[in-house]
Amino acid sequence: MTDVSADIAKLPFEQAMSELEKIVSELEKGAVELEKSIEMYERGEKLKAHCEKLLKSAEARIEKITLGADGKPKGVEPLDVG
Repeated sequence: MTDVSADIAKLPFEQAMSELEKIVSELEKGAVELEKSIEMYERGEKLKAHCEKLLKSAEARIEKITLGADGKPKGVEPLDVG
């Protein structure tokens, strides 16, 4: 069996989210054998954690432009996303 975590770590957000949505859809249908559904669930958990990590990283990079008294941009500061 391949290292699922290493595989997932390489996925861009959109691809990881798409795969996660597919897993959720398949599990909701209930037509997957028990052992396979457990494997899918475990992969889904790893995909979810990866997506959350990528979102937090993106949030940390978002900045807002600050304006001076004259209304002109004077710099940037971190955006409050919490």
